[in-house]
Amino acid sequence: MVRDKSFYKTLVRLAAPAALQGFISLLVNQADTVMVSSLGDAALAGVAQSNSATAFFTAAVSGMASGSSVLVAQYWGRKDNERIRRIFAMVAMLCAGIALAAVGAIQAWPRWLLGRFTDNPGVLDAGLPYFRIVAASYLPFALSTALIVMLRSVEAVNVTLYTTAAALVTNVGLNYVLIFGKLGMPALGVTGAALATVISRFIELGIVWWYLFHKQRRLQIKPSDLTRGDALLWRDYVKFGMPVGLGDLQWALVGVGKAAIIGRLGSTMIVANTVTTGLMELGRVFSSSLTIGACVMIGMTVGQKDYRKTREYSNTIQVLFVFVGCVMALMVYLLRGPYASLYGNISDEARRLANTLISIGALTLIGTTYHASCFIGINRGAGDSRFVFVVDMICGWLVVLPLSALAAFVWRWPLPMVFLCIYIDQCFKWLIAFIRLRGNKWIRNVTRE
Repeated sequence: MVRDKSFYKTLVRLAAPAALQGFISLLVNQADTVMVSSLGDAALAGVAQSNSATAFFTAAVSGMASGSSVLVAQYWGRKDNERIRRIFAMVAMLCAGIALAAVGAIQAWPRWLLGRFTDNPGVLDAGLPYFRIVAASYLPFALSTALIVMLRSVEAVNVTLYTTAAALVTNVGLNYVLIFGKLGMPALGVTGAALATVISRFIELGIVWWYLFHKQRRLQIKPSDLTRGDALLWRDYVKFGMPVGLGDLQWALVGVGKAAIIGRLGSTMIVANTVTTGLMELGRVFSSSLTIGACVMIGMTVGQKDYRKTREYSNTIQVLFVFVGCVMALMVYLLRGPYASLYGNISDEARRLANTLISIGALTLIGTTYHASCFIGINRGAGDSRFVFVVDMICGWLVVLPLSALAAFVWRWPLPMVFLCIYIDQCFKWLIAFIRLRGNKWIRNVTRE
C-alpha cells in the first residue's frame, strides 16, 4: 500500500468531482424515469428501449473520448502541452463526426432502428416520438463529453461541478414542466422528456465551452486549436487510443444484443430491468469516478517513466477497489426494496421481479468494481488498452450473448436466470484482471520524444 498521503489526496481530488457529477446525473436520470413511469408501463418501456439505443451511441462516443486519456495523461506527465492541444482537436472532431452520422441514421430509419430493441408494437409506438427528438441531443453531448474527458486527463476537473449543477436545475425542472404541463405549458408526456434532454445538452455544451476557453488555466487553448490535427498523433491514437474506443463500441454492441434479448421477454421484464439498472448504476457511480482518477495517475507515472511508482500505485488501487466493491454491493442489496417502491405506477409483478434482479446484480458488483478498476483505470492508463479490448470481445461475443440467448429462447429459463446470464462475465473477469497485473506486459509508454 502507498504510504504517501499525497497519493490519496490526488486520487480524491481527481475522483470527487466526477463522483459528484455521476451521482447527481444518476439522480437526474432516475427522476426522469420515475416521472415517465407515472405515464404507465408502456411509456416507461418505450423510453427505456429508446435509451438502450442512445446508450449504444453514448458508449461509442465515450469510448473514443476515453481513448484520448491514454495519450493525454502520459503527455501531461511530460508537460507536452502542444501535443495535448492537437489531441483535443482530433478527438473532438472524431466524436462530432460520430454524432452527426448517428443523427442522420435515426432521422432516416427511426422505426427500423428502434425495432432492433423490441418487437412489441405498443412499446415501439410509445418510444418512437421520444427517440426521434432525443437524437438532437447527440451532437452537443458528443462534443461536451470529448472535452470533459480530455480536461480530466490534465487534472482540470472542476468543469464537472458546473455541468452537474446545470443538469440538476435544467433537466429535472424542464422534465417536470414539459411532461406534466406546468407553468402554463401543455402536457407533452414522453415528447416533453425528450425536449428537456435536448435543451439540457445544449446548455451543458455551452458551460463546457466557456470553461475550456475562459475559465481553466492548466492548458492554454483557443477555439481555433480545435481545427488542428497531427498525422503522427493520429497514428498513435489509432494504435493506443482506438482500442479503447473500439472496446467500448463492441461492448456497446453487446449491450444492444442484451437489450434486444430483454426487449423480447415482455414489458414486465423491460420495466423490471429498467428499475434494476438504475440502482446498479448507483452502485457503480463511485467506482467509475475512482477509475478516472486511477487512469490519470497511472498514466502520469508511465509518462514520467517511474515504473516502480506505477506498480506501487496499481497494487494500492486494486485493494481500494475490492473494499469499494464490497460496500457498494451491500448498499445496493439493502436499498432494493425502498428503491423499487419509488416506481409507484408500475405493476406489482414488475416490482417483485425487480427486487429479485437487484439481489442478483448486487452479487456481481464486487467483481465488476475490481475488474473495472484494473481495465479502465490501471490497464488503460498504462497503455494496455488492446488487452482490455480482446478480453471484452471474447467475454461479450463468445460467452454473454450466446449463453443469454440460449437461456432466454432455447432453454426457456426463468427470467432471473436469464438476467444472471447477462451479467455472468462479471463473475470471472476479475480473475483475468488480477492475473494480468501480476506481470509486466501491461506497462506501455506510448509517448513520443
